[in-house]
Amino acid sequence: MSRNASTTIDTPIGPFTMIGGEDGLIAAGFTPRAEELLPSPGDSGALAALADLGPLSGAAARYFEGELDAIDEIPVRQPGSGFQQAAWSAMRGVPAGQTISYRELAGRSGTGSARAAGSACGRNAVALFVPCHRVVQSGGGLGGYYWGLDRKRWLLEHERALITLPLDGGAGVLITPAP
Repeated sequence: MSRNASTTIDTPIGPFTMIGGEDGLIAAGFTPRAEELLPSPGDSGALAALADLGPLSGAAARYFEGELDAIDEIPVRQPGSGFQQAAWSAMRGVPAGQTISYRELAGRSGTGSARAAGSACGRNAVALFVPCHRVVQSGGGLGGYYWGLDRKRWLLEHERALITLPLDGGAGVLITPAP
């Protein structure tokens, strides 16, 4: 790819769009519109819409087909503070099938603030490949997810990282199964 390009693939939880460049993946999310992934609306004119982004598209497709580690080696780049970069790197270190708490992510990223860890998750522009969906609340709740809690739950169930047990009022408790 000589310039940034985008593609959208169909997944069981809706369209998934990726934007890639020569250095790897720069944005990804559950939307059919690449411009929703860009920091500035005017940036979309610089994108080439392609049917396939080669290894990026292939890795995402294989992930949804059950090859959960297919996304692990795809290079990603996104601007952020030193703490955000550390948090995103720590998220990439959480294997499929496991979760960590916001507090644990904060510790792995060099700060004690679960709130800062949650903010880094919220600013992650490369959904799935920087797996912020694997970060949950200390008490077992899902926490937040920019692309919706139903998608977060589906991704964790796809990775077999959680079992949801219904409680009164339809809430659930997350149990991470032992390896």
